[in-house]
Amino acid sequence: MKVLLINGSPHEKGCTYTALEEVASALQANGVETEIFWIGNKPIGGCIGCGACFREKKGCVFGAEDGVNECTAKIKEADGVVVGSPVHFASAGGNICAFLDRVFYSKSDFAGKLGASVVSCRRGGNSAAFDRLNKYFTISAMPVVSSNYWNGVHGNSPAEVKQDLEGMQIMRNLGNQMAWLLKCIEAGKEKGIERPGIVFKDRTNFIR
Repeated sequence: MKVLLINGSPHEKGCTYTALEEVASALQANGVETEIFWIGNKPIGGCIGCGACFREKKGCVFGAEDGVNECTAKIKEADGVVVGSPVHFASAGGNICAFLDRVFYSKSDFAGKLGASVVSCRRGGNSAAFDRLNKYFTISAMPVVSSNYWNGVHGNSPAEVKQDLEGMQIMRNLGNQMAWLLKCIEAGKEKGIERPGIVFKDRTNFIR
């Protein structure tokens, strides 16, 4: 079992990383392999809606330039994904949103993989950012993993984040919850319980 944790912060080892590392530690303590993937700090362009990614089945046409296709491949190989982002203007960061728009628009089959999001803020806006990120999972038939509170930490530096005792506890609980659910899914497979098929055929535009 493996979980990919995506660091959507422009700071490689900042507050978002500190939160993700705590989740990863809990997963590892439960025997789950983890990898933290940093999207970098270069500007990332948004999806242009060309459709080539799913029409030609070669991934995003720009994906080789900024790691989108590399990350998509890693998600395909993982059993779960945790997306982390700083809060910018009461929402998730622009780079991670552009990045995920292209990852998920590629129509890759992530259905059945566990998903969770983590946000890091100095003071406010965390619940709006949290909601924004979770929508990627709920449109992709990915079960969303919860903790005992909304998955966020507070602090303006990694040291301050570590002082947010409740936030760090939430991260550990999230890792434990995800590990438990992964084990439940594995146990279900051993008993012949298969994931229900998801139909992605009847796309209806709201026109008459």
